[in-house]
Amino acid sequence: MTDSFAPIHIVEITLRLIPMELVESFDTASSETSIRAILLVEIADIDGRHAWGECVAFETPDYMSETINMAEMALQKWIAPLVLGQSFYDPAAVSKTLDQHIDGCEMAKAALEMACWDLSAQIQGVPLATLLGGTRETVETGIAIGLQNSDEVLAEKVQGALDEGYQRIKLKVQPGRDVEMLKPLVERIGMDTPLMVDANGSYSGHSWDALVEMDSLNLIMIEQPFRPKDVESLTRVNEVLNTSICLDESITSLGSVESMRKLHTGSIVNLKPGRVGGLTNSLAIHDYCGQHSIPLWCGGMLESGIGRAFNVALASLPGFTIPGDLSPSKRYWAKDLVWPEWEMDSSGQVAVPLENAGTGVEIDTERIEAMTLRKSTLNLTR
Repeated sequence: MTDSFAPIHIVEITLRLIPMELVESFDTASSETSIRAILLVEIADIDGRHAWGECVAFETPDYMSETINMAEMALQKWIAPLVLGQSFYDPAAVSKTLDQHIDGCEMAKAALEMACWDLSAQIQGVPLATLLGGTRETVETGIAIGLQNSDEVLAEKVQGALDEGYQRIKLKVQPGRDVEMLKPLVERIGMDTPLMVDANGSYSGHSWDALVEMDSLNLIMIEQPFRPKDVESLTRVNEVLNTSICLDESITSLGSVESMRKLHTGSIVNLKPGRVGGLTNSLAIHDYCGQHSIPLWCGGMLESGIGRAFNVALASLPGFTIPGDLSPSKRYWAKDLVWPEWEMDSSGQVAVPLENAGTGVEIDTERIEAMTLRKSTLNLTR
């Protein structure tokens, strides 16, 4: 990371809530999403620069307790006023201030904090990835495939993803839609396919038979089999199964990664910057995982191309050792909110924008304005 930063002085913050229709519904054990409500944060500094962030909270509290409406209110009432009109030496100072004064609301804080990282990179005239300490020009990409109506449809989607070049396949599973679905698929695509499953915490203490059967399928990991509060089951499954256990919803801070290591509740981290309060906290988790040889990858939250920019920049750091959920724009959207849209080459690589300062993408402000359902602006005159 760059040693010195130009000061950040924000004079206006605009929140916009927009709906984006997915090209196909994305179904998990906890939710079904066909329209993604997206909360965008636009900041303007004293010199007229603009930067953007994206809040990754969902509409309902099934994935995490923080919803998009809660995040919007938190930004308006508590988070934005903490930074508006203040001078910060660097984005880490913004993160420190927010964490000192706000307990929780990690996704709301992350949206504003990440916009500050974009702004700081613009001020310094460097790509965001460079500012973060990224070392890669491209990042390997995996794909997450939601629950499907039939095993045949699932197999076709998996084979299609492999043909496109994706380097890792993640399948959503849940009790009753797991072993019987996976066994014929593995026979079809081969035991050596880089395949993992994600339960979104849908299993309970009565699900051990299914988990043990999945253990024989040569999966690269099982992600979040139990809810974060079920520490006893997470500890036990990590001891009983040979398959590595990855934690997602359980990881909300550096402290939660430290607890994972201490309690042996998992051995791999799915890091989502929007879930841990932003890029500053993500860097701390990245460094800790590197120090303790914990495999790390960057997850996705059905972001638009704005949020994707931050994930790609973060995934360019050397500690990310597993392909992330960094699918190109066309995977989710008929038309994205950025230009150029995110693309993936035939070998499953997404290019890290290194030509321009900041995130490296242009924001389609006219389209965003036309799609906006709700808008609020906070500035120094209010």
